[in-house]
Order: sequence, then structure tokens, then C-alpha cells
Amino acid sequence: MRRIVTAVMVGLVLVGTAVATAEAEEKVITTQKTKDTVITLKNEAGQWKQGKNTFTLEITSSKDQQPIDAGKVALSTSMAMPGMAPMLAGATLTPDGLGRYRGTIQFADSGTRQVTVTWDGPGGKGAAKFSVPVR
Repeated sequence: MRRIVTAVMVGLVLVGTAVATAEAEEKVITTQKTKDTVITLKNEAGQWKQGKNTFTLEITSSKDQQPIDAGKVALSTSMAMPGMAPMLAGATLTPDGLGRYRGTIQFADSGTRQVTVTWDGPGGKGAAKFSVPVR
């Protein structure tokens, strides 16, 4: 009887974990289309905030929406400040499957950032520039 109760409890914990994971699904921060690709930034909150941010960067084909082998990918941001040098921040990216990268980036304050994503791999070479607010 004790084994059955233990097995049921373990099963409930596993189901609860699966539900929590599904609830933590990422929301789109922004999507940017280029001639041949679609760049999508996502995280749990659907926005960047002051401090440390984790996010997912996806690069897919604009023709068939399939992930592309982007090879070496970089993401950097800048924010113009009148009378001052621009505030720069670069992301740390780690491959997480074809066309998918997990990243972290830190922002000292809020404001709109100009984001530059570059890639160079078997799926092609390119760059995209777009704006993302930091709240």
C-alpha cells in the first residue's frame, strides 16, 4: 500500500512539473523580418527589463518558417544619449538547437535600445537592426 501511495505522489509531482513548464512558455518580445529571414526574440515576460535578462533568439526562413543554420550569431544593443557616448550592451548567446539561441543581456536602465543581430553560417549571412524597449 505504501508503494502505491508513493507512486501516486511521484506521478502527481511529475504532472505538476509538466503543467508549470507549459505555463512558463515564452512570449514574443519582437519579431523582425528581413529579405530571407525572420528574427524572433522571446522570454517569459515578453519584454526586456532593467537588470539581467534571459531570452531566446530564433532565426527562421521567411519562405517556409523553418529554422536556419545561422552559424556564428551575435546580438548587441546601443542606446543614444544626447551629449554622451551611446550606452552599449552585448548579449552572451549559446546555441540551443537549429536556428535557436539562448541568451543573457544586462541593462543598467530603461529606454529604447537599437538591437543589431548578425549571423554567418551555412544557412546564409546577414544582419538585422530593430528597436526594443527596456522597461
